[in-house]
Amino acid sequence: MALTIAEVFQGLKIREIEGLLCERIDEGVDPYSLIKECQEEMAKIGKKFERGEYFLAELIISAKMFETVVTLLSPKLKGGSREGQRPIGKIVLGTPRGDIHDIGKNLFGVLAAAAGFEIIDLGIDIPPQKFVDAVKKEPSSIVGMSGLITMVYPSMKETVDLLQEEGLRKKIKVIIGGGATGEEARRYVGADAQTLDAAEGVRICKQFVNPSLSGGNA
Repeated sequence: MALTIAEVFQGLKIREIEGLLCERIDEGVDPYSLIKECQEEMAKIGKKFERGEYFLAELIISAKMFETVVTLLSPKLKGGSREGQRPIGKIVLGTPRGDIHDIGKNLFGVLAAAAGFEIIDLGIDIPPQKFVDAVKKEPSSIVGMSGLITMVYPSMKETVDLLQEEGLRKKIKVIIGGGATGEEARRYVGADAQTLDAAEGVRICKQFVNPSLSGGNA
């Protein structure tokens, strides 16, 4: 009997993930649903790490597995070429200080770029001031922050507070995502939106810049 995505992720079977995904794609499974299923399993692994059931080694393995997912499925998610077209908006994107995970961030960046956004990706473990400096240097409409562990909450909040102090907050929409986040985190951080689904995140960002762009797939 074939393994499920849950079994592969929770068992950290890194050698099995590519073959399993290829089988599911060949069966005609929607790549968006595969991404979402893998994201849910990553969120579970993040919770296990926080409870002490998994350690850094397991977290690294799971991140490499999800990187395989993104690498394999991203080409199937992208729309047509947008070269030469004016971006519909800019997103300053990063994993805040205290977290080194970038796969969810990268997936969101791929989908957002395919939807027509210009992405300024700052990378991982980004301090609040660097987000603010990027907004000043590259005037943007949105700041996106992704976190897999709850330790990033203070850094996310500090980033939003600093945007407020610098007089930039009213001009900027803030969206947070990743396995560590939820409605409680959104309220604590002071973000405008939160999601665990990268495709939904893109739809929210399109709504931010222009309500008429929010319909349809990301």
